[in-house]
Amino acid sequence: MIKYKLVCKKCKNIFDSWFASSKEFEKLKKKNFLGCISCNSNDVDKSLMSPLVIKNTKQFSKKDEKNKNIRAKLKEYKKFIKSNFNYVGKNFAYEARIMHYNKKKPLKGIYGNASLDQIKELKEEGIETEIIPWINENEN
Repeated sequence: MIKYKLVCKKCKNIFDSWFASSKEFEKLKKKNFLGCISCNSNDVDKSLMSPLVIKNTKQFSKKDEKNKNIRAKLKEYKKFIKSNFNYVGKNFAYEARIMHYNKKKPLKGIYGNASLDQIKELKEEGIETEIIPWINENEN
């Protein structure tokens, strides 16, 4: 797979697209199967691209170290949540509404799974919720 930055010659829009190979790009261009995502013009071509070059390993190791720190913090949050909140699974939205509308203060808060639509609805109802990335135990 190869990713190209494409530019529309008609509206000057720049966008990315993936192709199986450079030959595949040329084949699609020749058959006029490439179109601008903004104006639908077929007058689309590759723009100049520069490769990503890592100048030294310090750049890479700093980024890697930062990711390790973020993952460690997320694992710490997960441990805290599991210790101090009740897991309600896929019933999260239902249980959150019960807690909110019954005005009954539970001994512990809850955590579980909810779709983005459910979370949006809860927030519209004035129910405080947060999305926290969940790191699996077997992930580094």
